[in-house]
Amino acid sequence: MKNLLFLLLVLLFIPTISSAQITLFIEIETIRNNNGQILLEFNSETEEVVKGISEKIAENKCIITVENLKPGNYAFKYFHDENMDEKINTNFMGLPREGYGFSNNAKGKFGPPTFDKMIFEVTHTDTIKCTPTYILKQK
Repeated sequence: MKNLLFLLLVLLFIPTISSAQITLFIEIETIRNNNGQILLEFNSETEEVVKGISEKIAENKCIITVENLKPGNYAFKYFHDENMDEKINTNFMGLPREGYGFSNNAKGKFGPPTFDKMIFEVTHTDTIKCTPTYILKQK
């Protein structure tokens, strides 16, 4: 009888255990200054936007927390919005004036990387470190 009761209790808690939520910390390092904010778009593996996040910069880095994730494949892109206008500013040739980056520190040729280069798997609470790319020097 005790074994049956124990088995029932275990079966009741299995759905809770298997749907445990994961927290992902995204640490963006070597930001060129503390001006503005980091804007980040977090996507599912189907390229659907899961969350849009903005976070302040301190000591030339930014830590973004993405909570309540389920295990799966994700990707993100971000940029350093130095002037707080919520868009990536470019020069007359279309080159970004502000820093930007992608998950896996993926790089593209003559544009952003393909989505498959940005995808990473989330299985447990973890920290990912990224470094933005700055094409143009700061004025």
